[in-house]
Order: sequence, then structure tokens, then C-alpha cells
Amino acid sequence: MLNIWKKVYTAGTSSLLLFTLLISAGAGSASAAEATVTQGAEPDVFRIVALGDSITAGYEPGMTDPNVKPYGYAERLLEQGWYHGRSALSNYGILGLTTTGLLNYTAAIKDGAVTTADGIQPGLPDPRIQQFAALTPQIKTELGEADLITLTIGGNDVSSLLLTAKDLTEEAFKAELDQLLASYSTNVKTALENIRTVNPQATILLADQYQPAPKIAVSSSYLKLMSAAQQFTLAAEGVASSMNQPGAPVKVAHVAEKFAGVEASLTHIIGAGAADFHPTQLGYETIARVFAESYWGEYRTPSVPVWTAASAPMSIVVKGVELNTPNKPILKNGQNFLALKDILNAVGANGKWDNKTQSASIVYGGRTVVITIGSKTIKVNGAAVTVDTPAFLQKVGQEDKTYLPLAALATGLGFDVNYSSKLRTAFINP
Repeated sequence: MLNIWKKVYTAGTSSLLLFTLLISAGAGSASAAEATVTQGAEPDVFRIVALGDSITAGYEPGMTDPNVKPYGYAERLLEQGWYHGRSALSNYGILGLTTTGLLNYTAAIKDGAVTTADGIQPGLPDPRIQQFAALTPQIKTELGEADLITLTIGGNDVSSLLLTAKDLTEEAFKAELDQLLASYSTNVKTALENIRTVNPQATILLADQYQPAPKIAVSSSYLKLMSAAQQFTLAAEGVASSMNQPGAPVKVAHVAEKFAGVEASLTHIIGAGAADFHPTQLGYETIARVFAESYWGEYRTPSVPVWTAASAPMSIVVKGVELNTPNKPILKNGQNFLALKDILNAVGANGKWDNKTQSASIVYGGRTVVITIGSKTIKVNGAAVTVDTPAFLQKVGQEDKTYLPLAALATGLGFDVNYSSKLRTAFINP
């Protein structure tokens, strides 16, 4: 059963072939450790709720391995959130969802009423749809707490036009396009109104519709399809403009322009066995970049290349700042260790070294963590906590530097610790 809470997010895929994957990956932990908050205060968490179709779900063709979890734009957006502080993602991308389905689903969410699969949209191929239908009261709560709401929707509405464009006359193509645009605008605006009823203030980012077919594949209809994509962008902008209010922004994430001319590398339409409009990993990164730049004005990546050997230390980001120190992190038994002084500077903590006991005491926010060289336990406010690999002394030049296990220390101090295996980056936030 899907279990979505502070630090756990759903991750979607596609097609009935993926049932095994979806059961095992439908809820994936996004946190290495849930932070404990000093004095019982609720941590300030930036909350993202992603709604929409299989693009939101992160589907790629061939995802039949139950050990493979989707890594789409929403998961990348969560990583971008970690660069800015504590963040959580709830991903409710539904495979095969149309704008009518989104309208129905958001209406049920607005009412906080459990619905049915057919109540959302008859014939949806998503094997999780019954679970999504039952989660509407929970989703209403999550939606109401969201800081950022993202939407990708409309691709399933227009896919038929892509397939038939070459066979339609200009007049027939225009007539079908006009009908699709009218339906899209009406449905999406009503869905946004439902969302606004639940959350009057969150930023909403609505992606426009990219055109997935490269010119080489649809040479005779490429210009028509590109014109259609541009008109969908205008429709999205019109809907967003009608909903945009001071203190309650609704913006368009201009994805379509980033796909124009490079469709072959950003989608699977040529490489898949059958035509598939979904993004490649590069395509999903492109979408995530557009969303991140629309909200934060930037899309960050680690300075250490992700293809670096697994034996090399990972990138470490503390309170939004990537550590860059001459005392390089040391990877030992799968854990990253940092020099004591670098840790103190990174987290803004106070600390002292006791030569007699060979231990470091670090104080932050009312917590005290004591780490002793060679000991497989650390003390957090006097209580012993087991660690896999103890602190050690490392010769750096002519000095012996005290290296402490970063994750254990950060957790002991009540920090939020997240790790992205894709970026090989640990994110630590107070």
C-alpha cells in the first residue's frame, strides 16, 4: 500500500507490465535519517506536490526491473529542494491521465472524498489507480500544506493528433486542434481552481506541451506539429494568466521550447521499439531544469562529476553550500568523513578537542555530540549511539587531523540528512 508522509514519496512508472515495479517502488524513502527537532518544534520543510500524467510519474519505456525506481523531473526537483533546505516530495503522477481525468481527480481531492478509478478516468492503465483513488483525503492535506505544486498534463489529450497529423488536411487538423485547445483550457483552468480552493497560496507551475517527434521522423507534418505545440503554450499561458494572483503565483514552465529541434535526444520516440513520447533521462533533466529555474532561478549540480569512481568521496552540501576544503573528505567503509574544523565551519557549531580522552565535543542548537577516536559509539546528549565506523586521526601534511563520520554527527545534531545516489551527493540541512 502506498505510504506517503513527510519524507516518503510515491514514484510512478507506466503500463501494466510494470505492476511488480510499482508495488515495490510505489513508495521510496527519500531520507537517510528523519531529523529530530529541538524542543519539539516542527521543522520548516519545503513541500512539493507533483500532479499530472506519466511525465510526472517519471515513466520510461522498458522499466520492468522491480529494482529500478523512476528518476524523473519530480525526483530531480526534490534534489533541487535539498540544495535550499529541508524538502519533501509527494508524487501523484498517474499513467494515462488526461485533462478530464485531472479535473475529476482534483475535484475529488478538493472535496476530500474517496473516489474510484472510473471516477477519475475510465480505463486508466496505471496499476496503482485504486490506491490513488483511495488517497484523496490524504492528498488534500498534503496539497494544502504544499509550497510548490507542479503539473504536467495534456500529452494524452493530444497524442492522437500527433499520430494522425500527416493524414489530416489543414482544415481538419485545425478543427481538431481548436477543439483540443478549448477542452484543454477549460479542464486545466477548472482543475487549477480546485487546487486553489485547497491551497490558496502555493506557487503552481504548469508545464506546456513539448512536441516529441523529430523532423526526420515526421518531415511532412513537423511544421504543423510545432505550430500546434506553440498554440498549446499560448493556451497554457492564457490559463495561468487568468489564475495568477499576487501572493498566489501560477506560472508556465516553458518546457516545449527546450525540446524544439532536439526531440530525438530528449524523447524515446525513435529509440523505443514502438513510438514512445516519454522523455529520456536527458529529457527529464531538461524538464526539471525548467521547473527549478522557474522557481529558484537556478538548477544546481555537484562540482564533483557524477561519473567519478565509486571509491571517491561524494559531494557534500551543508545548508546549501557545497563543501570545498583542502582537507578533502575521506570515504571509508562507505561513509564520508570530514576534518573536525571543516565540520564546525560547515554547520556553524561550537566544538572543542580533548587530548586526554581523544574526543571531540560538538554543540549545536541545544544538542551535544561527543565523538571519540576509535570508538564505535558516539554520545548524543549523554546517550550512546552506535556508529558503523569510528572517528580516526589522519596525517595531513605534518598534522594529525581528526576525521569524524559526517552522517552520524549530522544526525546526532538533529540535522536532516538526504543522499542522492544519482548525484552522488549528501545533503545536510539544519
